[in-house]
Order: sequence, then C-alpha cells, then structure tokens
Amino acid sequence: MPAPRKFTREQLQAAALALVDEQGLAGLTMRSLATALGTGPMTIYNYVDGREGLEQLVTEAVMAQASWAAEPPGDWADEVLAVAGGMWRAVRAHPHAIPLILTRRSLDVATLAPAEALLQALARGGRSGAELLVAFRAVSGFITGFAQAELAGPLSAARGEDLSAITDRVETLPPERFPKLIEIARAAAESEPEAEFRAGLRIILAGLKA
Repeated sequence: MPAPRKFTREQLQAAALALVDEQGLAGLTMRSLATALGTGPMTIYNYVDGREGLEQLVTEAVMAQASWAAEPPGDWADEVLAVAGGMWRAVRAHPHAIPLILTRRSLDVATLAPAEALLQALARGGRSGAELLVAFRAVSGFITGFAQAELAGPLSAARGEDLSAITDRVETLPPERFPKLIEIARAAAESEPEAEFRAGLRIILAGLKA
C-alpha cells in the first residue's frame, strides 16, 4: 500500500522555490526540501523522482506566478505584451531559478497555461503552424533572455550592487574603446526594467506585424 500523501504539489513547489531563492540551486536537495517541510528525505521520494523532479517543482512554482489581465484592451499585440509581461515578471522575481526555466520542461498545467495564452495571442495576429511556432519561440526566448541579461553581461550587478555602482564600474573603462557601453550604462541607471522589456518586445512585435 502506498504511503499516505502528506503534502500537496503546491506545498512542495513553494518550499522548493523558497530554497532556491534563499540558497541558489545548490541549496535544493532532497534533504533540504525534507527539512523545510519537517519530514524525512525518503518521504520526498513519494512525490518526486530525483534531481530532475526537484527542479521541475521550481519551474512549476515560478510559472504558476505568471499573471496578466484576462482580457487586455487593444489588438493581438497588446495581448502578447500583457501575457509576456506577466511571464517576465514571474521569471525575473526568481533569478536563481532562471537556468531551470531555460533548461527544464514540465507538463504541469500551471507551466503550460502561460505558453498557451501566448500562443493564442500570437495566433490572433494571423499566424498558424510553422509561422506560429517561429513567433512563439522568438517571443518566449526574448522573455527569458531579457530576464537573464540582468544577471549576466557587462551591465549585470554583482551581489549587493545597485545601478549607480554598475554605472561607476563601467565608467572606469577607457572611453575611447568602449564609448557605447558607457553610454548605455548611463542610460540604464535612469531606466526602468519593465519599460525596457516592453520597448524591446515592441521591436519584435513590429517585425511580426511587418
């Protein structure tokens, strides 16, 4: 007879994501999850199968947080902006989980619902089949890539750094060699991430409308 199930899937997801948020991916183990839930490691094996199962809990928890207006005003492009924005905010809120969002897949309904909503919005623009696939990959890649860009690259912050510290660091570079990098570092200090995201996505949408 199988052991009684003591935890819901949502409880496991929340605990796994909290561990990753606090300790990074290395902090997520069967033992640490069991400790967080007040049980033993063997109990966790009743719910997930090894490391991959643990990581799926995290991706499911992140994507379950994606939210947007049910019926955003405007045309299909506005709907894409709304859905994509909800997905981006969910991913960006959990930077340690981004590598898993990029590499792990789940058939959990909460994970698939944002993807389906994005596809429905893109399909309203007249795309189907291979064209819809390409548009979906372009937009979904931008969502995760934009979130990841805040963690890697020349304008990424070290632990504890704020935007002014990043600008100060970049401004120590030789201006004759890196004038444009210095220019965008100064611009980034005055910009707002969601406004940047929406502006970048509008560039992609303009291409899809062409």
